[in-house]
Amino acid sequence: MVSIKGYQIKEQLYNGSRTLVYRAVQENDQKPVVIKILQNAYPSFNELLQFRNQYTIAKNLNIPGIIRPYSLESLQNSYALVMEDFGGISLHEYMQMNDSLSLQKLLSIVIQVSDILHNLHQNRVIHKDIKPANILINPETQQVKLIDFSIASLLPKESQEIKNPNTLEGTLAYLSPEQTGRMNRGIDYRADFYALGITFYELLTGELPFKSNDAMELLHCHIAKNPREIKKSQLKVVLGNSLEINKPHPNPLLGKERGQEFPQVLSDIVMKMMAKNAEDRYQSALG
Repeated sequence: MVSIKGYQIKEQLYNGSRTLVYRAVQENDQKPVVIKILQNAYPSFNELLQFRNQYTIAKNLNIPGIIRPYSLESLQNSYALVMEDFGGISLHEYMQMNDSLSLQKLLSIVIQVSDILHNLHQNRVIHKDIKPANILINPETQQVKLIDFSIASLLPKESQEIKNPNTLEGTLAYLSPEQTGRMNRGIDYRADFYALGITFYELLTGELPFKSNDAMELLHCHIAKNPREIKKSQLKVVLGNSLEINKPHPNPLLGKERGQEFPQVLSDIVMKMMAKNAEDRYQSALG
């Protein structure tokens, strides 16, 4: 386990392909913190730039719904980003831990993220990497916060050039069509709504709308393929039929609620967020 001067490492929270995240205690005042470092011992200039970017942007934002960065400290050839610890875990992990999650809880989560995005966009920040791994939730209080501003932009709009899928900024499974660089149009705050739509789709159904191991095929899906509308049959919701009532509940995301109807309006909301053209999505997070 890594050693960082001035901090006592308690546990590893995340071990990804690019970053490591630890829960720790600051030795001088015993304040609980979360520390994020780069996986690569010799990071490239671009990696260091992105790592600094998340500190530079987040430290100037006075928004309750984002994780507050405390400091950016030198660590050998790289940096260590020290952040607040509010007892949260990633939404991805939370989904895996809970075998029952009601629609009310799902709505509360998505509404909180929408409020955070509204405040971000009011501060002219585009996150550009909304996904369950970047949304933290406190299992006890249900408070939600957003993390990882490594590729966030302070510009209200920016252009995107055509790149190899493996070098695109963001996460391919949640990438808006305009972020692919193949739409001949700029990126603005509405790209975050598309990614939130995919996140909501995944929360409701337990699966992504587009799945492929081929990066080019995934880009094609985002640009040209419409997601399947969310139906009750897709969710496999038990509707209280006497022939089904004794069956185990097949969808862990919707819990063990009997006779639950899936509101069509939720499917409509998700489909609108995932519209291919930004003009067809909601035009603000308040929407």
